[in-house]
Amino acid sequence: MSVVIPVYNPGKYIDPCIDSLVSQTLPPEEFEVLFVNDGSTDDTPERLDKLAARYPHFRVIHIPNSGWPGKPRNVGVAEAKGEYVQFLDQDDHLSTDALRRLYEMGHRNRSDIVMGKVASNFRGVPHGVFRQDREKCTLLTAPLYDSLTPHKMFRTAFLREHGIAYPEGKRRLEDQLYMMKAYFPAEVVSILGSYTCYHYSKRDDGNNAGSAKLVPDGYYGNLREVLDVVVANTEPGALRDRILRRFYRVEMLTRLSEPAVLKYEADYLREMTDAVRPLALDFMDSSVHDGLGPMLRLRSTVLRDDNPEGLLELARFASSVKAAVRLENLAWEPDGRIAVTIAARLVHGDDRRPLTLLRRDGRIHLHPDVTGDLLPDGELLDVTDDIKAFKAELALRNRETAVEWHCPATLEAQVEDLDGDGCEVVLRGVGRLSSEAGRGGRAALDRGFWDAWVSVWGLGLLRKVRLGADRAPHVDEQCLPALLSTPARPVIPYFTDPHSNLTLDVAGRAKKMATYLARRPVLRMPGRPVHLRLEVFTTRATGPAEAELVLSELPPPSGPTASVDLSGPPSAAEVPEAAGPSAVHTFPASVRPVHGRVHLTVPARVPGAPAGSRQLSVRLDGPKGPDLPLSRVSVDRAGRLRLDDPLPLPDAHLQRQLTMQQRQAALRGAARAVAGPLVRRLPPAARRKARRLAARVLG
Repeated sequence: MSVVIPVYNPGKYIDPCIDSLVSQTLPPEEFEVLFVNDGSTDDTPERLDKLAARYPHFRVIHIPNSGWPGKPRNVGVAEAKGEYVQFLDQDDHLSTDALRRLYEMGHRNRSDIVMGKVASNFRGVPHGVFRQDREKCTLLTAPLYDSLTPHKMFRTAFLREHGIAYPEGKRRLEDQLYMMKAYFPAEVVSILGSYTCYHYSKRDDGNNAGSAKLVPDGYYGNLREVLDVVVANTEPGALRDRILRRFYRVEMLTRLSEPAVLKYEADYLREMTDAVRPLALDFMDSSVHDGLGPMLRLRSTVLRDDNPEGLLELARFASSVKAAVRLENLAWEPDGRIAVTIAARLVHGDDRRPLTLLRRDGRIHLHPDVTGDLLPDGELLDVTDDIKAFKAELALRNRETAVEWHCPATLEAQVEDLDGDGCEVVLRGVGRLSSEAGRGGRAALDRGFWDAWVSVWGLGLLRKVRLGADRAPHVDEQCLPALLSTPARPVIPYFTDPHSNLTLDVAGRAKKMATYLARRPVLRMPGRPVHLRLEVFTTRATGPAEAELVLSELPPPSGPTASVDLSGPPSAAEVPEAAGPSAVHTFPASVRPVHGRVHLTVPARVPGAPAGSRQLSVRLDGPKGPDLPLSRVSVDRAGRLRLDDPLPLPDAHLQRQLTMQQRQAALRGAARAVAGPLVRRLPPAARRKARRLAARVLG
C-alpha cells in the first residue's frame, strides 16, 4: 500500500499526520508513505528528508510549487509502488489500525475503492454512508455520491487503467470531479463503517483547505464540469436524478440558504444567483426539482424566478426553525443499552412555536405564513406526500475526537392537530444508546465524554439538537451509573451543567461513581455474610470489579450522618472529590453483578482494623477516588465488624427473585459437579441435547 500526502508549508499541523503513520499496526514493510513536497518554503523539506532517513518506508518527492494539491496527488499515484493508494492530507490523521483494516477489506474483495469511516470536528460528515460495513457496492446500490472527498483507498491499477487524475493548478471542486470520474467505472466499492479510519482536524489558524472565499463564476464553472460527467455517464432516470439532486441540494441551494445567504452583501448575493441559476435551468429539470423536500422545492422555485429577495425572506424564516426534543423516559435494558423514549418536532421563532402545517380538503400544506409572497396569490405548497420523509435519528458523539456513532431508533411520524385547521408533525418512539461492542462489528466506545444528539429531518430541513435539556421529571432518578462488560468498566450517564444535556462518561473519563450514588439507597441483603446492594446497573456480561473498603473516623455530630437520603437527584457536592485524611484502615473488596445491580460483600472480620466506632465507606473509583459512605460500624479488638445503621432491606418481590436466583445457581453448580463428567463422555449430539435440556430445566 502507498499513502500519498501533498505537503506545503504545514508547520506544526503535520505532526498528528506523521505520528499516525508511524503508529500504524500494518507492518512497515507492507506500506510506503509518499510525502510530495509542493515547493514548501519553510523548514518542511529538511524535516521530511530527516524523517525519510529515519524510516525506510517513508519517501519524499520534491516538486516545484504548483499551488494546489492536485498535481502532488498525481505525482504520488505515478510513483506509488503499492497495490492500493490511500490519500491523506497534511493536517489530518489516520486511526492506528486504519491501513490494516482498509487493506484487508480491499484485498479480499478486489475493491476498486475502499471508503473508511471519517470523523470531523469542523466540517460536515456524511454519516449515512458509513452506517454499516458494505463489502461490495456501487453507485447503483449505495449513496456513494454523498461522500466526495478523496481521502479514500484506491486500487492503483484501477486509477491508471481508467486515466483517473486530478486537474492540475488552482481550481475548485476538483475533489468532486475526481470522485465522480472514479465512481462510475468502479465495479466494486467497499465501505468500512465499523471503524473510524480518517480524522479531519480543524486548524486553529483557520487555514484548512477549502476555507478561502468562494468566487461564484469560477466555482460554478467548475461545477458545470462535474455535472457534465454525471450526464455523460448516466441515462435519464432515477440514478441521474438522485446524483444531480445531491449537487443541487449541497453545492447550489445550500449556498443560497441560511445561514450563509444572510451574511452576503447585496452585490455578492446577485453574483451568486447569477452563477447558480443557469446551472439550475440547464441541469435540474422537474424530476430533480420534484424530488426535493418542500422547503428546498420552494427555494428552487424562488431561484428559478430570479428572486434574490425571496431567497433572503425564506432564509430568514428557515434560520428560526429549530429541532425540539423531549426526553420522556430513560431506562437501562438487560443487554446494557439505554432505552430513551423521545418526542421530536420542528419549532420556529424566539417563542419556539410549532412549525404549523395547514389542512385543506384532506391534504396537508405548508402554512401561508411560511410561503408568504413567494407563491402566487392563493397557491399553497402541498406537502402531504412529504410527511413520510419526516424522521429522527439518534447518535453518540465523542466531544473530544468528534467520532460519531449511529444508535438504533424507531420513531413514527404522527400528524397532530393544533388550533383551527393547523397541525404539526411529531416523531415519537424509542432509541437505544450503547457504549459497548455492538452489532455490525462496532467496537466498544473509547474512553471519553459521549454526547447524545438527535437529528430531525422534515420538510427538506435538517436540524440537530442535544438530548436531555427538556425531560420528564422522573428521568433523573432513572439515570443510574453502570458497570458493563468484562473486565468491568464504568459508564455514567449524566446531565451536563449548565445546559443539562445527556452525556455518557465512558470508562472513567472524569466523572466518579460515588458522586452519582451519593443520595441513592444502599440495601442490606438478609443473611450472612453481609451483602450490600448498590444502585449500580449491571448485566449478565458484567465481570467482577475491584473496590476498596475504608474505615474512617466518624464525622462530628453536626456533620453529615450515615443515614441515606432517598429524595432528590444525586448531587456532586455531597461527595468529596478525594479520600479524606480521616481514613484509619483500608482493605480490598470485590463487587459482583447480582440481578442487575452491584453487590458488595462486607467481611465479618477485618484483621488489623483498629477497634472502635467507625464510618464504613467504599471506593468504587480507584484508591484515589472519593469515598461513598455505607454505614456506621463497630469494630472490636479481634477485628470483628458489625454494622450499626439499620440499612433498608430489599422489598419482598426482589428478595424472592434473589432467593430463586441463588437456588438456581446452587442447582447448576450441583448438576455440573454430578452430571458434568457423565455428559462429557456422551457423543457430541447427545452432549448438546443434554445441555439444552439442562438449560431449560435449570435456567
